Amino acid sequence: MLEPLARPLHLVLVSPQIPPNTGNVARLCAVTGSRLILVEPLGFSITDRELKRAGLDYWDKVFLKLYPTYAAYLEDYPEARRWLFSARATTSLYAARFEPGDHLVFGSEVTGLPAELMEGGSGQPVTIPMLPERRSLNLSTSVGIATYEALRQVQLGEAARQTPPAS
Repeated sequence: MLEPLARPLHLVLVSPQIPPNTGNVARLCAVTGSRLILVEPLGFSITDRELKRAGLDYWDKVFLKLYPTYAAYLEDYPEARRWLFSARATTSLYAARFEPGDHLVFGSEVTGLPAELMEGGSGQPVTIPMLPERRSLNLSTSVGIATYEALRQVQLGEAARQTPPAS
């Protein structure tokens, strides 16, 4: 079983376009205790029927914050550790060292994160390894992979800090 984190992960979707993907990520947030941040423009209304259906009955368990722009999001979290996920990044997510409270940032299903955001210094670009000549993974699949890898690392770190040294 997962233990809730005192400083939960933040899953940030920048301009998501497909309601069921965002609904699936909301459901992931509900079952992992992660926070969901959506950055506009969205390709749908947050009252969209497909979005609600994909999130099932978990919406009341999701901490959701909506921002009009990426700059507005950055203003609210100026000191956050950010991991910018992109199929174009060269550093594997397995080389990342996640910590409680980290922000995992993902772009839209159509274009991914914009180049100016990737190169703007707001976070560390990372990728999920794939076979060559494959374009990308589904957004909600990518968020799930990254979230559980981050949780695995954070919980291993917590366990190591709580285990007394062998004598």
